[in-house]
Amino acid sequence: MALKSLTIVHLYPKEMNIYGDTGNIKTLAWRLKARGLGYDLIAVGIGDQLPKQVDIMVAGGGQDSGQELIQTDLMKRSKQLKRLADDGLVILVVCGMYQLLGHYFKTAEGSKIEGVGIFDAVTKAGPSRLIGNIVIQSPFGRLVGFENHSGQTILAGDQLPLGRVIKGSGNDGSSGREGAVYKNAFGTYLHGPILPKNPVLADELIKRALERRYGKDSVLLPPLDDGLAIQAADLAAKRP
Repeated sequence: MALKSLTIVHLYPKEMNIYGDTGNIKTLAWRLKARGLGYDLIAVGIGDQLPKQVDIMVAGGGQDSGQELIQTDLMKRSKQLKRLADDGLVILVVCGMYQLLGHYFKTAEGSKIEGVGIFDAVTKAGPSRLIGNIVIQSPFGRLVGFENHSGQTILAGDQLPLGRVIKGSGNDGSSGREGAVYKNAFGTYLHGPILPKNPVLADELIKRALERRYGKDSVLLPPLDDGLAIQAADLAAKRP
């Protein structure tokens, strides 16, 4: 394989990263390096410009206060982010940032934090937290993670979920749906973080990013030894 490189953007790494979601960045970087592929990692915080070349964008979870801190900056980026999502940018957003890529998040105090609107979904604070290990069935197979959220996300009728809940609460504790997908943008409540225990999803993100940048005929991902990752997922799936 000729040397190829991807640019990974970590959006709001200080404000939206309280559940160890940096592990998603590390997993992508490791899996690229293990295959002889290059990467550039760029942190983009409040007031920073996105680089001209972006191949994968990752953003994590945060408290309501963190969402409020980034709201003004996020709204300034709204049109640009929607344009990138429409263009097929590979995006992975977890928990708080998943909520803000919907239309809005309504807090327990009744204030509304506006979102970007990439996902056709709204989130409202629920009466209790949805906490525990979660297993879903997705187009990429079983995905395992840990959810911890009070927000209940309601998808519009034609909005695709990431998967169907096998064990756990998912978006709202009742619909049986978890996460949301729009083109190459993926939103989810699965922490853990999600990618170390789900290498199939990590490789799907990498594959889509390589195809978008270099063309479909140029993508080849040699298999890696994912035995430990699968064991970790198996163990987590058995826990409450």
